[in-house]
Amino acid sequence: MQLNSQNWNIILASQSPRRKQLLEQLGYSFTQKSKNTDENFSAEMPQREVAEYLSNKKAAAFESEIQPNDLIIASDTIVLIENEILNKPADHKEAFEMISKLSGKQHEVITGVCLKSAKKTVSFSVSTTVFFKKLKEGEINYYINQYKPFDKAGAYGIQEWIGLVGVDKIEGSFYNVMGFPAKLVYEAIEKF
Repeated sequence: MQLNSQNWNIILASQSPRRKQLLEQLGYSFTQKSKNTDENFSAEMPQREVAEYLSNKKAAAFESEIQPNDLIIASDTIVLIENEILNKPADHKEAFEMISKLSGKQHEVITGVCLKSAKKTVSFSVSTTVFFKKLKEGEINYYINQYKPFDKAGAYGIQEWIGLVGVDKIEGSFYNVMGFPAKLVYEAIEKF
């Protein structure tokens, strides 16, 4: 079988090691390149649309330099709990507050993905529900000290220690919680 990617020069618009790993596992050759993009959005925007909006913004940053056979793949992930968006924590204190909010509750992880070429743009978002057990303060501190989750929305990575000991169950895609809904990205590239 030949993957559709051979028609494209794929550019992953992200520095995320997790997105890079998952795109490699899908069998694609690509380069990684990202631009500093302002991640602001209107307070009136429905929260479930934020991740897709930001992924479109990240892809649009390449607009002026897209070559005819370039395919930009941009992505953004948010954590939504009780109508509050949790972004990346600035420090240990913020990470502790975020994980404490998630402890013993369910939350949504929403990832937006945008595929963009010189002639076409396709975007979508995916939601997964994650159920956390009640975590002890020591468990939260251990995780933050060991894994430094400051580059992760909601201050955690499901593929790390906290996912092993703290997640009771998920409804939806595990890879979406990692920040890249691999199956849907594959299908979108193959259809593009």
